[in-house]
This record gives sequence, C-alpha cells and structure tokens, in this order.
Amino acid sequence: MNLTAFKDIFSVTIILFSVIDILGSLPIIIDLRKRPGGIQPMKATFIACIIMVAFLYIGETVLSLFNVDVISFSITGGLIMFLMGLEMVLDIEIFKSNPEVQSSDIVPLAFPLIAGPGTMTTLISLRAEFSQTTVLISVILNILFVYFTLKASGLISKKLGTAGTSVLRKVFGIILLAIAIKLLKNNILA
Repeated sequence: MNLTAFKDIFSVTIILFSVIDILGSLPIIIDLRKRPGGIQPMKATFIACIIMVAFLYIGETVLSLFNVDVISFSITGGLIMFLMGLEMVLDIEIFKSNPEVQSSDIVPLAFPLIAGPGTMTTLISLRAEFSQTTVLISVILNILFVYFTLKASGLISKKLGTAGTSVLRKVFGIILLAIAIKLLKNNILA
C-alpha cells in the first residue's frame, strides 16, 4: 500500500467514525444495558458489520427493488433517531421492551444506532469516491472501535454513576434530537 491509500483509509475511517458516532451513543447504549437481556457487544458489532458490508455492495440495488430512494431511507432514519432522542430527554419509553426478545442487539443497537441510515447513505457516497477496498477496511476499523466501546460501556456507566448517566443521557438526547431534525430538514428540502 502506498501513502495515498493510507491517507484514503484514514479519511474514510474518520468520516465513518463521525457518522456512526458511537461515543455520542453511549447514553443510549448504557440505557440498553439496563433493559431485559442487556446487550452482547460481539453479536451487535457482528450484525452491524454484516449490515454495513452488505449495504456497501448491494445497498442501492436493495433500495431500488423496493422503489425506495436514499432520501426516503434517510428521512425514516431521522424519524427513528428523533423518537430515540425524545425517549432520552423526556424519560419515556417509546420503543417498548419485548419480554420475549432477550436483547436489544439488533434493534436499536446494530440498526439504527451503529449501522443506521446515515451510515448507509454515507457508505453509498464513499463508494462513489473511494475504492471498495478502502471503504471496507474503514468499516472494519470502525467496527473494531465500536466493539471495544460496547465492551467498555459497563465500566463507563459505573464511573459516571446514576446521576452522571442521567445528565449525559439528557444532553445527548438533545443532541440526537438536533441531529435528527437536521437530517429530516436536509432530506425533506432535497
């Protein structure tokens, strides 16, 4: 690999890192750990990785099969993020816990938190600008970071305590609401 390839991998990794925003999702992750079944970091990251890699290669094709454009997909993701933000700020439960489902690894953790519409839309855009290998390596690097963040979320929760977690949850809930509104506004105007 030459210097340009490393530079491209670094750029794409940073772009995906900011879109996935796993650190910004920590209050949601900490909350999901408290629900019945908690979370399984390996399972969640594996599923998110499968979703991202599949979407990298066949995302536009799958959306077109259902006659769904990327903008509509992004608006849907924005609505889900908005509702999650409301949960965090208002301390209400919109996404009810199903006692039959033993974990939150697939929904909402793997999708839409890790591999959400923003990530999928970004993957399509990155694929147009960079090689698939570069994007794939960047996805894997981000998934590794996500895995270690999920593993450490219990320790982070203990360090913050109940009050710290509650404050962090509300602050990030407001940020999540703002991101969701921005995503909705940009896609509706588009």
